[in-house]
Amino acid sequence: MYYICSVVEPVVIMNKTISIKGSCEIYVGRVESVLPRVLPRRRVVVITDANIDRLYPDLVHRFDYIVIGHGEASKTLMTVQRVYKRLIELGADRSTFLLGIGGGIVTDVTGFVAATYMRGLDFGFISTTLLGQVDASVGGKNGVNVNDYKNMVGTFTQPCFVISDVEMLRSLPKRELRAGMAEVIKAAVIADRELFEYLEKQPVETFIDNPETMCNIVWSCVGIKADIVERDEREGGVRRLLNLGHTMAHAIEKCAHEINHGEAVAMGMAMICDAAVRHGVLQAEDRDRICALLTRFGFTLLPPVPTARLLREVRKDKKRQQNDIHAVLPTGIGSCSVVKMPMEEFESMFG
Repeated sequence: MYYICSVVEPVVIMNKTISIKGSCEIYVGRVESVLPRVLPRRRVVVITDANIDRLYPDLVHRFDYIVIGHGEASKTLMTVQRVYKRLIELGADRSTFLLGIGGGIVTDVTGFVAATYMRGLDFGFISTTLLGQVDASVGGKNGVNVNDYKNMVGTFTQPCFVISDVEMLRSLPKRELRAGMAEVIKAAVIADRELFEYLEKQPVETFIDNPETMCNIVWSCVGIKADIVERDEREGGVRRLLNLGHTMAHAIEKCAHEINHGEAVAMGMAMICDAAVRHGVLQAEDRDRICALLTRFGFTLLPPVPTARLLREVRKDKKRQQNDIHAVLPTGIGSCSVVKMPMEEFESMFG
């Protein structure tokens, strides 16, 4: 069942814009006001999923379009190959602009296809999920999974634009909205103590029922990520901070397919907070606040599989370098550090 916010009439949202690397414009505002200004005047092919095709036919069907599946099972090279084949059938050439309309699966596939079809097409996103708006669609990382290993094949290629319209979040199921809040909390733990404290103080319903509040939250998270990506586009340094909780989260997703990405990130954050306390870099009080906030938003923090099994999967993580791993450890509310350590030391923190 899809959840509709209790606010029936759309509120007036002022468009906000931030640039990444001088080539990608991120817009937080209404699609109908932004898209006509940013879409190039040449052929456009939309890539989307069945839910978006059903919910927004007037938007999708004004262009040639390709519908892919939804969920991690669709984020594969097989899906990419089907999209290539359909683009060839449509006669898409190097002047074609690809527009991904959907959540993180759609934007990942669209970005990867655009970066590789005919050696590169221009592309943009309309991000329709909270998880996509605050994280997945921003930053230029585009990838697909291989045998359940997350994002093992991909590129760093910036879209021309990303449009995040919080009114589109009205159609999301509650579980998907909650999944996005895990990435919001992650951003706050990394770099925004004030955002964290705001999330602690407001009723949970505020974030679901108030588009203006959601707009401000999305804008705050985009600002955090844009600043980090501007300094480190290809994840050689500070961008690793954005992986807070994700090393264990990716292992959880591989071992327990019923867990979605946001739920796995919440579990992964709780686990790395415990580990950071054991490592002596995080106060127990701050760990308790982080875990309490995650619980307040409805997350279960205990993984459904043993830690030992998760750590075996971490050894296959794409971010591991030989026997070393860059662990992202929270050091307080609003601050984290990246520590390079041997896998054995990382594993010992969870013992």
